[in-house]
Amino acid sequence: MTIRIVPKQRVCQLLGGVLIAASQALTAAPADNESMSHGEYVSILGDCVACHTVPGGEPFAGGVRLPTPIGDIIATNITPSTSAGIGNYSLEQFDAAVRQGIRADGKRLYPAMPYTAYAKVSDEDIAAMYEWFMNEVEPVEQRPPATELPFPFNIRLSMSAWNLLFLDDQPFTPDPSQSEEWNRGAYLVEGLTHCGTCHTPRNLLMAEDNDRALAGGAVGAWAAPDITPNPETGIGDWSSEEIVQYMKTGSIAKSQASGPMAEAVDHSLRYVTDQDLHAMAVYLKSLPAAEAGEVVQAVHTWGGEGDKLAEVRGIDWPDDRDQLSGPQLFDAYCAACHQAAAQGTPDGVMPALFNNTATGRTQTNNLALVILGGIHWVAEGHEVHMPGFAHELSDQQITTLSNYLTDMYGNPEAEVTVDQVAALREGTATADGQPDLLLLVRIGLLVGVVVVILLVIWLLRRRRHHRSHY
Repeated sequence: MTIRIVPKQRVCQLLGGVLIAASQALTAAPADNESMSHGEYVSILGDCVACHTVPGGEPFAGGVRLPTPIGDIIATNITPSTSAGIGNYSLEQFDAAVRQGIRADGKRLYPAMPYTAYAKVSDEDIAAMYEWFMNEVEPVEQRPPATELPFPFNIRLSMSAWNLLFLDDQPFTPDPSQSEEWNRGAYLVEGLTHCGTCHTPRNLLMAEDNDRALAGGAVGAWAAPDITPNPETGIGDWSSEEIVQYMKTGSIAKSQASGPMAEAVDHSLRYVTDQDLHAMAVYLKSLPAAEAGEVVQAVHTWGGEGDKLAEVRGIDWPDDRDQLSGPQLFDAYCAACHQAAAQGTPDGVMPALFNNTATGRTQTNNLALVILGGIHWVAEGHEVHMPGFAHELSDQQITTLSNYLTDMYGNPEAEVTVDQVAALREGTATADGQPDLLLLVRIGLLVGVVVVILLVIWLLRRRRHHRSHY
């Protein structure tokens, strides 16, 4: 059997008609912002639906599992249900939950709920959001499972100390030296759209490291890239128009949204007014650039057009499919859409795989995750943008294909390993450099206990020694 038989038919069956649908999804106009109430628009800016709605489930009914280094945090029901949601919350209690991380029963929320960013939100926007949730959202009588974290993180009272250290609870204050547009962008980026929640690295206590604001963070295994004006690792070479287009559609020639960012575009940013998106772009472009480290060129400039398919077409597949070469896998699973030389389609619906951040970054989790799971958008009812191949390709095949893509079309320093793909498939992987916080804290507690025991022993011996002299 040759390389072109079953796989290509499979890809064409999946995508025959999706090109048109994807094009419509990328260019579709957002909902009419003027038809929204102020509260609905604020909730969309805050992207509440992304964390509180299970795919295919009732809006805001909760149940989404938010991965963290200490375990999954399960989002709650925030519909106006009086039995399962927030229907009994007063405005003051709603405000305390959203901006201070304190539930109506007085218990503390974990900062997976981005109250550290929402603390910047104005009283007016909080009140509008409250009115919308209470009066326009349908109540859902469904209570998600409770979050159960391992000791000592299951002690919610500990968040009081965390908040004393890391929560700045002062609302946003405009900078009079900056323009109104800049201030609007700062208010949105720092507050409602909570960009730093994903894109700012965190310290060992999982607080945002504001000395490296927006320099790149993680959401579970997904890497959230640098979005400062650094020209190598960030958006320094992006025009304001490109930033607006990316937030609005999730796609420009040099980068495409995937994972949590695709969800943010799908559920939130595509509905935001062009005026607000441009204000965000103005603010982002004004920030200090993060340090590039050892990066030698812009991540979207690696690679070039190339075609090795003539070398493998017509060649029988090996009996052991894990022995398939990179060009063979590319021909079978990628070339039908991204074209033989990875140049993409002329209309840009299917992007080129060179000069693209997807293959230009040395952090390779995102590349492997996209091949495993695809890019799934539900925008305007179009269910698929790119199919995933987790059920068709083995860990070895995905590793071979990923490394071929980076070697041929991207940064040759990037590497994907079989163990990495296996962990990503199983959901046990973390983003590059993310600490094992649970292990660190348990080690810290163990060291603390040992120190206390040694101190007690020393005090007892000192006391006995003191008595022996009398």
